[in-house]
Amino acid sequence: MFGRIAHRYDLLNRVLSLGQDVRWRRLVALRVAAVEPERVLDVCSGTGDIALGLEPGPIVIGADFSLPMLSLARAKASERGCPIQFSVADALALPMADASVDVVTVAFGVRNFEDLEQGLGELIRVLRRGGTLLVLEFSHARGLFGPFLGWWVRTIPPRIGRVVSGDPEAYRYLPASVGAFADADTMCRILGDLGLVEVTAKPLTGGVCTLYQGVRPRSRRETA
Repeated sequence: MFGRIAHRYDLLNRVLSLGQDVRWRRLVALRVAAVEPERVLDVCSGTGDIALGLEPGPIVIGADFSLPMLSLARAKASERGCPIQFSVADALALPMADASVDVVTVAFGVRNFEDLEQGLGELIRVLRRGGTLLVLEFSHARGLFGPFLGWWVRTIPPRIGRVVSGDPEAYRYLPASVGAFADADTMCRILGDLGLVEVTAKPLTGGVCTLYQGVRPRSRRETA
């Protein structure tokens, strides 16, 4: 499915979010820069927008299971002269050593994990002690504009996505996957249960998406 829509993925992200996805990803980049990492892994990297937004600075590795998406990411990196390594990888079984990166980022990918806790645990496994996990994911809109934003997610992506991408299945999947995904409280609980500390959840654009952040403790005592 992701391979079929790869050629229209970036355009649809801009259109369906009314350009807000650029701001969301910029916030992730700012959070990454704040911890001054040497090595960053971007999981579910897709066409590479998060990974490319982290340059220049740390060594960045992008991982995804969709070859058409990665092909576009590599082309974009080449055009910009960014030395990012993009690799095919399953998020539930990353081909990386334990405690090998300072930061792991993932944008709009964890709700697609076949097993959420296993996938999050795998992201944490490759984090060094003191390392930071950043997860950007769609969530249930709240507040005054919650009903309208919820209607937008349920209604507009399938219609526009069908026309622009030519793949109605893909953009029926989006609102269904958002509706079935864990809420912010549940995500924070899972991240804490998996051993992260300093777990936070920042709602963005009325809660249409949420930026989760957590730290792998420097010692096992810190989880006690």
